[in-house]
Amino acid sequence: MPQTAVRTGVTLNYEISGEGDPLLLVMGTSGSLLLWGELIPRLAEHYRVIAFDNRGLGGSERGTGEISVASMAEDASALLEALEIPRAHLMGWSLGSAVVQEMALAHPEQVATAVMYATWGRCDGFQRSVLSALRLPYATRDMEAALACAGIAFSPQLLDHPEFEKMLEPMLPAFPQNEEQMQVTVEQWDADLLHDTLDRLGGITAPTLVIVGEQDLLTPPWQAKKVADAVPGARFELLTGPGSSHGVHIERPEDVVRLVTGFLSEHTLLQSS
Repeated sequence: MPQTAVRTGVTLNYEISGEGDPLLLVMGTSGSLLLWGELIPRLAEHYRVIAFDNRGLGGSERGTGEISVASMAEDASALLEALEIPRAHLMGWSLGSAVVQEMALAHPEQVATAVMYATWGRCDGFQRSVLSALRLPYATRDMEAALACAGIAFSPQLLDHPEFEKMLEPMLPAFPQNEEQMQVTVEQWDADLLHDTLDRLGGITAPTLVIVGEQDLLTPPWQAKKVADAVPGARFELLTGPGSSHGVHIERPEDVVRLVTGFLSEHTLLQSS
């Protein structure tokens, strides 16, 4: 995969697929771009999809300085600059959705639309408990426990599928591969816990779509609804039924693609510039 140095002082690993309006995908906690799964080729049928590894994970450098939602937003902004893409649609999953929030606030000129999938504006007590528990195996460098706990991101239906472990195998390279990457993931969990845009979301001007699954235990539907209510004119889409987990794009990619392409078709770059 290609790499490029960006103004924030790191070299980022990325891939570009498809043609059309640019769509930047921002990954969630602990994942490399492989964790997008079928979403990239499906979206690439309609858009020029740019996916990348956040600093310190996958093939991207860690660099120096703290990892925060705001610093990751600067990395994403810098990547678009390095690729000479002045304006793009943005879609972020989980931590990536928080990054999209900060980027829409700090660099509105770069953000044509904002798709916030599995999102929140400020941790509540329930979410803080879940994220703190998921952080612990990475802090103690127990990858086996970390992967076991990662099951909470999936639906009961998938977890109980007799072929679940075999289905999970292709995704294993998308998770941290060494101690350095586990430490980066600890810093990402800390960024999740500290994320707080709730009182600033009213400043987002980009057309916004919020997507969440009813079975999502990491970023519960009520948290995503708070974001949609706070962003002016945001559209809220709740996916229901089996497979509507935190990883609904892995379990039901066709539903996520349908919502995203339907929304973006109303906001082409030509119309939104």
